[in-house]
Amino acid sequence: IYPTPGWNQPLPEWLSLQHAAALYGVSVDTLRRRIAAGRLPASRFGERLIRVRIEDLDCLFRPIPTGLSFTRRRRA
Repeated sequence: IYPTPGWNQPLPEWLSLQHAAALYGVSVDTLRRRIAAGRLPASRFGERLIRVRIEDLDCLFRPIPTGLSFTRRRRA
């Protein structure tokens, strides 16, 4: 699909929904739902082609706190 980190070729700035879904391990329908909900900006190139920016995809996915970074609340 696209080069993995460590190769000499950088990732492109814009990805098709198919390539973005494969890269992030989600379905194309998931990306389409995020676009329709306004959570993922996308651009249409021509009449059919939809592209998303890698930096917008990175912002969409947020880390889940692990046990090491999670602080417990004490109940009073």
